[in-house]
Amino acid sequence: MFPSAPIGGLVPLALPLILILSGYITSRAQISLTGWAIGQAELIGSLISSACKAFTGRVHPAMHDAGTDISHVFRFGFLRGGMFWGWPSSHTTIAFAMAVTVFTLFPKQRWLGGLAIAYAFYIGLGVSMTIHWFSDFVAGAILGTVIGVVVGKCFLRSQQG
Repeated sequence: MFPSAPIGGLVPLALPLILILSGYITSRAQISLTGWAIGQAELIGSLISSACKAFTGRVHPAMHDAGTDISHVFRFGFLRGGMFWGWPSSHTTIAFAMAVTVFTLFPKQRWLGGLAIAYAFYIGLGVSMTIHWFSDFVAGAILGTVIGVVVGKCFLRSQQG
C-alpha cells in the first residue's frame, strides 16, 4: 500500500491539467469542464482538510514504534500540530472529492464512477495503513464525498442551464 501516498499526491496535480488541456486541444468542452470540476473539488477538499488539521493537530502513527497507542492524541488549538499531518486525511478527502465529482458528473457511465471510487478507496485505505489512522481515512472519505456531491451537482446545473 506504500505507493498510495505518492500516487494520491501526484494524480490530483496531473489529472485536472491533463483533462483541461486535452479538452481544449480536442475542442471538447465536456472534458475541460470535468477537469475544472475535479480541480475545484480538490482545492476545496485541500483547504477544508488543512483547516481541520490546523485546529485538531492529531498525532500521526509512529511507523517505527507500532506498539505504542497514540491514536487518541490530539493537540487542539491553532497550528499546535501543524497542517500537514493528522485528521482528516487530505489524501483521502481529495481522492473522494475527485471520485464523487466524477461519479456525479457521469451518472450513466457507472464503470467510470466505479473506477474513480475504487481509486479513492485505494488511496484512503493505503494511507490509513501507512501515514494515517483508519479514522483519518473515514473522516476524509465523508468530507470528500460531501464536497464531491456539491461540486458535481453545481457543475451539472451549470451545464444544463
